[in-house]
Amino acid sequence: QVQLVESGGGLVQAGGSLRLSCAASGRISRINAMGWYRQAPGKQRELVAVITPGGSTTYASSLKGRFTISRDNAKNTVWLQMDSLKPEDTAVYYCNGRISTMAFGNEYDYWGQGTQVTVSS
Repeated sequence: QVQLVESGGGLVQAGGSLRLSCAASGRISRINAMGWYRQAPGKQRELVAVITPGGSTTYASSLKGRFTISRDNAKNTVWLQMDSLKPEDTAVYYCNGRISTMAFGNEYDYWGQGTQVTVSS
């Protein structure tokens, strides 16, 4: 009913940049917060960044300002600009959206399939 599709992952050297995109589609009534999470092999999934419809943002403290999240409410799209990448950033990055559908009024967290980001040293 609702799909989130990520793109933009890949392989970069340490210090490089990537820009991830995520587009939501389906019978969407409203999208509340959207965010990015990541999970490295054998590690727990962790929050990277989240953004509200009004543009308020929250970042994981460990990122120290290297990442920037943005969104376009009209296009149901969220981006993650990743700069000064480090090998420790290597993970599968997942897009998340808290979405209410036309069929149900309550919100539900939808997830994308994930996109691989690999940072080489």
